[in-house]
Formats: sequence, structure tokens, C-alpha cells
Amino acid sequence: MAGGAQARKRRSPRPKRSLTDAERAERAAAPSRLSAKYHPFYEGKIEVVSKVPIRSLDDLSIWYSPGVAAPCLRIVRRPELVYDLTNKWNTVAIVTDGSRILGLGNIGPKAGLPVMEGKSLLFKFLGGVDAHPLCLGTQDPDQIVQAVQWLAPSYGGINLEDIANPKCFVILERLRELLDIPIWHDDQQGTATIVTAAALNALKLVGKKPRYVSTALVGAGAANVAIARLLMAAGFKAKQMAVVDSKGILTRERAWEFELSHPDKYELCLATNAGQRQGGISEALRGADLVVAASRPGPGIITREMVGSMADQPIVFATANPIPEIWPWEAKEAGAAIVATGRSDFPNQVNNSLGFPGIFRGTLDVRAKTISDGMCLAAAAELGRIAEENGLDEEHIVPSMEDWRVFPREAVAVGLQAQREGLARRRRSRQELGERAEGIIRRARRQAGLLMARGIVRRPPH
Repeated sequence: MAGGAQARKRRSPRPKRSLTDAERAERAAAPSRLSAKYHPFYEGKIEVVSKVPIRSLDDLSIWYSPGVAAPCLRIVRRPELVYDLTNKWNTVAIVTDGSRILGLGNIGPKAGLPVMEGKSLLFKFLGGVDAHPLCLGTQDPDQIVQAVQWLAPSYGGINLEDIANPKCFVILERLRELLDIPIWHDDQQGTATIVTAAALNALKLVGKKPRYVSTALVGAGAANVAIARLLMAAGFKAKQMAVVDSKGILTRERAWEFELSHPDKYELCLATNAGQRQGGISEALRGADLVVAASRPGPGIITREMVGSMADQPIVFATANPIPEIWPWEAKEAGAAIVATGRSDFPNQVNNSLGFPGIFRGTLDVRAKTISDGMCLAAAAELGRIAEENGLDEEHIVPSMEDWRVFPREAVAVGLQAQREGLARRRRSRQELGERAEGIIRRARRQAGLLMARGIVRRPPH
């Protein structure tokens, strides 16, 4: 009996049947089917919950009139006390005009609201941050800037989201000049942070150094413009980058197109593509070690043949949502050593959800004035370290969002970097930052668990 049991233990597991392309596509479509069922059932994803005790109606006279006059008068005398006496210290506005909703395009503010509610959910569950979706009824940059100015006194930070390029750059810069709270465009800095962390770890696995690799960037919108900038700060060489927009590879000859309308793309025309390579996506990928695609939903934007033309052991990041520019299995079959997408149902999710909750947690906890590229690089480095500690391999180049420790550790790295750069209004030690971030995030997750356990949040429909 024992011998038979040992023999059974040693027996090799039955090999799994390979899925067909149709079966893989069907599995990838499952989240959308469930989403269509769940959204009308729950009628929205977030709500306001009290954080103070209400033992009887008498307590309302403490939290509202007449008791509320006391904190109001204290803030009049010392405006900075608003961070201590209200939830401003932990509150972020998610601002969009609906002009470029994740892979769906200009669908407007109402249709963009489900996305912003989802973002609020991630902010709270992953980072313990209270985030309010604000979908503005205008797509005029001046009006958006004015609206955010008017709303800013209520918030500790602003997260700009899904605003079309190039006005997103203009809005970000103007608001940073006007306001004294951190203004962040997640499609730029958030995406750049996680892509940089993933790229650095992927290169370690294939034995290549950032300064020697050839990089192709497919798409020249907000995401890839910021990704290019942060990759350069991390040691990638601009001269060895080829950036492709809808008209082809950016070259010096094309710089005049953007000199007045898009300064960031103008700079990329001058700094990248030292060999002045011409053409489109196919030409940009030929011989490249790494491709970062942040363009439009696929599949078919990048083909097997394009991947096959890349350098030895190529790395493919296809980040478009909801469908990547090339299916991961197609890229692997074409010879890709490492493949990443923006989706949670495939290995190596390079999704900014790994970044913004922890980055904002650290930013808010030191009351930073802004979120710098240095703070983003600190977050990327910490993400890289966590992935290495967990064990790097071709399907694990970044940590999983299921590892909740990622977010407090990221918060600590960001908070410390903000202090080093002189951007923090409040100083906290590494230990203080860690304990604070862990406590706030644990509370948010425990709250979600209790609401489900008590049946206050209903089970999803079958």
C-alpha cells in the first residue's frame, strides 16, 4: 500500500490540453459578461458611509449644528487645521471629462461614470483613500481647470483620469501651477510607474541592461509620452527609442507638427530615434528588445510577424484595454520571452492599479505638495523589489494586487522620497509611515469584509 502510494506521488501529472484561440478569447470575455450582470444588480459600486458613532439623534448635534461651529471657527483662525478636523487629508477627486475612457474613446462624462466609480473602489480597497468620481459636463480645458480650482478646497489631491491628449498635458501643468495640493494624471504617471517597474524586472530575466536596449513605443498618447520620460529617468536611452503615433515613427522631420500644439511630442521628436528610422509599427519593432504598446484595443495592432522581427528574447507589453494590441498567446508563439498586458486575467498585469493607491497613500500621509517623477521612480523601485522577493520568472515580473503588502510598502517609499525632495509638509519616519499606511489599508479591507459578512453588501447574482 505504501509503495503504491509513493508510486502514485511520483507519477507525472497528466498534461493539460492546450486551449484553442477561440477558447482563450472566450475566457478573456468572461469578465465583461459578469460585469453586464452585476452592474444593474448593485446599481453602482460605491456609497458614503459614516465614520463617526451615531448612538442617538443627540450625536447629530455634535457632528452638525450647533457643535460643528467649533471646528469651523478653528479653521478660520488656522486654515491648515482643515487637514486635522475634516477628511480632506484622505480625500481625492477623480476628475474626468469622458473624452478618452479606457479604450472606449470619447464616450462622455455619463458613460464614463462606471469607470470612475470603479477607480474609487480601487482607491479605497487597495490604498484606504476616499476618492470621489467627478465627471464634468464640459470638455473645454479652461472650464475643466476652473472647475477643479473651485472644487480643490474639499480635497487633499486631484486624480485626473481619461482626458484626451494633448489637452490632458495642458490641464495637468496649469493645475499644478495654480493649486497647492498634488495633481496627478494617472494615465501618465501611474501607467509610467508600473511599466517602468515591469520593464526593469523583465530585463533582469533576459539578462539585458536598460542603457543598451532598443525600445519601441507604440502609441504616443498620454501614457507612452510619460512612459518614455520615466524610462529615460530609469536609465533607458532616448536615442535608442522609436515612438510611433497614428502617422508613423516620430522623427526630427516631424517636429514642426508639434512645436506649438504638443510640446511633449515635439521633445520626443528631437530626443528619440537617433537613426531617424522611418515607417510605422512594423519598422519600429524590427530589432527592438522591448515594445511598450499603449495605443488602441486589438487584437491585430501588433502581429505575430512583428514580434518575430524583434531582437533575441523580446519583451512585449500590450497594455490596451479591454483587448490588448496582441493576445499574449500569439506573442509567445511568435517568440516573445516575456509578455505583459493591462488585464488581470493574464499573467504580468502592468496596470496602474498597482501604483496609484499606494502612491497616493504615501503622498497624503506626508501632505506632499505634488507627486514628482522621483516619487514615481521610488514607487517603481519598491514594486521591483517586492517582485524579486516573491521570485521573478517570466509570468511574475511585478507583484500581484492580491498581495496587499505592496501598497503600504509603496506608500512608505513615496513618503520618504517626498521628504527627501522637500515636497512634504509633514515629516514622518519610515516606521511611522509604515504603521500608518498599514493601519488605514487594513481598516478599509476589514470594513469591506464585514459588510459582506453581515449581508449589508449582497452576494452577486448567479
